[in-house]
Amino acid sequence: MNSAADRAAVLPRPPLHPTLMAVPTTCFVGALLTDITYAQTSEMMWTNFSAWMISAGVVLGWLSCIAGIVDLVGRRYATAPVPAAVYVIGILVVMILATFNMLIHTRDAWTSVVPWGVTLSAITVVALIFTTVIGWMSLYRRSVVVIA
Repeated sequence: MNSAADRAAVLPRPPLHPTLMAVPTTCFVGALLTDITYAQTSEMMWTNFSAWMISAGVVLGWLSCIAGIVDLVGRRYATAPVPAAVYVIGILVVMILATFNMLIHTRDAWTSVVPWGVTLSAITVVALIFTTVIGWMSLYRRSVVVIA
């Protein structure tokens, strides 16, 4: 007989990857905002902020991708309505764009942001928004059962 305690014991755990991706997402959006601010004010401080935020976002993003691989191998996305490969490709595109953006931001002053730095920051944030929507659709719909 199934009691409430038995059902509570088998509640699935959500994947760790979406929680870890919150910090890189914040860093990438903040870098876009500081890039736009630098392009309008030419204050050197904003390029330093952008470079640090992108670097932190890239490092923590790749670590989050490792956690995502563990989630994927652990079959936590097994019954998702959107194939997990679509989400994986989206996250890889975001991280590759962010890595190139980090390399662009190693230049000096104006050339580190205008035009390619701010463009890559904007493309990264747009790709991140689409990938996040795909991830939420594939994981948090009512019909999805996350396997622990």
